[in-house]
Amino acid sequence: MDSSRPIGVFDSGIGGLTVVRALMERLPLERIVYFGDTARVPYGVKSVATIEHFTAQITEYLLQQDVKMLIVACNTMAAVAADVVRRLARDIPVLDVIEAGALAAVAESKGRGIGVIGTPTTINSNAYARRIHALDPGVRVYSQACPLFVPLVEEGWLDHPVTRLTAQEYLKPVLAEEVGSLVLGCTHYPLLKPLLRDVVGPGVRLVDSAITTAELAAAKLLELGIASTHAGPTAYRFVVTDVPLRFQTIGERFLGRSLGTVEKLEW
Repeated sequence: MDSSRPIGVFDSGIGGLTVVRALMERLPLERIVYFGDTARVPYGVKSVATIEHFTAQITEYLLQQDVKMLIVACNTMAAVAADVVRRLARDIPVLDVIEAGALAAVAESKGRGIGVIGTPTTINSNAYARRIHALDPGVRVYSQACPLFVPLVEEGWLDHPVTRLTAQEYLKPVLAEEVGSLVLGCTHYPLLKPLLRDVVGPGVRLVDSAITTAELAAAKLLELGIASTHAGPTAYRFVVTDVPLRFQTIGERFLGRSLGTVEKLEW
């Protein structure tokens, strides 16, 4: 496989840009194609069959872009449709944020319980708990849905008193279990890390699935011998199905830099 081929990263919207940001920092020589299905977000309120159908469409599009790896950067997609991606990808390696988060959480737990926070859909799917228990059947997992975090992040209230109070309320039952680590099970949540660190205190390690996914990608590329050695300017493409008015502003907050040109795909 040609190591100069890009990595394909996709999400139901813009949250997966936190994964792209982590990939840019960890793998600065890699080309990346990001796909955000902004016309059909949110996925969390849709049926499993619909999510699988949309995920298959996006996977096929990215495979046409000649990617060397696929990363499912959407927790909802990863929870219900990761098998669809792997079936379509065939010999192309596929990573997802839930697998990466579960691996890191088990490695960090050191015999203590693991807390998981996410959207109601991700938490209700029990996907993190299942992956964690598959890796370590003896570990205790405490899950908590945090539905208000996504709109608060998109509003830019990253260190707002309302966000802090909300986090304290959501995390109270999880922290009561004296967990050793807390998995940020939504790609919006890494933007809340400074605030969440204050709320959970120094005794709880935050597991950022964006960073752990980038680490897993780096290891897999090295293992397969397809890590880029290209020393010139790195190309990044951002493809969406709709360009809402706030996409550029919110997207650049997630990415930590300018998005540049955003391509709009007509299905």
